[in-house]
Amino acid sequence: MADYQFGKGAGKLLFPETVELKFSRATGRIRYVNLEGERLATLRPTDGLFSLSVTAARLAVERSGLGACLVTVRTDVSEFVAEGGDVFAAHVVKVDDVIHAKDEVIVVDEGGRVVAVGRAVLSGSEMKAFKTGVAVKVRHGSRNRIHRRLGI
Repeated sequence: MADYQFGKGAGKLLFPETVELKFSRATGRIRYVNLEGERLATLRPTDGLFSLSVTAARLAVERSGLGACLVTVRTDVSEFVAEGGDVFAAHVVKVDDVIHAKDEVIVVDEGGRVVAVGRAVLSGSEMKAFKTGVAVKVRHGSRNRIHRRLGI
C-alpha cells in the first residue's frame, strides 16, 4: 500500500521488517504500524491509505526516498507550522507537481527539516500558482507532541 501511495520502494523505506502491526479489534484489519513503540502510520479505514506520523516523515526524509510528497515552506513560517498551523499557498517555496489535492504530504522547511505532516488541500501546481488560501491542512506539527508532554 505504501508503494502505491508514495511511490516504488516507499514500503521498505518507511516500514523496516521490525515494525509491529496493530489490528482493529472490531474488523481484524491492520490499523496502526509502530516501530519500537512509536507510531509510524495509521491505516485509514475510510480509504485504506496511510496517514503518516512526524516520526515516519523524518525517517522518510532522512532516507531521501519520498521527494514526491514534500512541500517546502519558508523558514520564517516553519515554527508556526511546526506548532500545528496550516500551510498557506503564499508560504510554499517548493512543491512537486505530482501532488494532488487530498494526498498525504510531508512539510519541510528550507533547510529540509520536517516541520509537519498533513493532507494537501491544493494540487502541487495550484500551490505554486495561488497566492492565498490553505495549501496543506496540517494534522501533526513536529512540536505538538513536545508541547503536550510539557503541558504547554
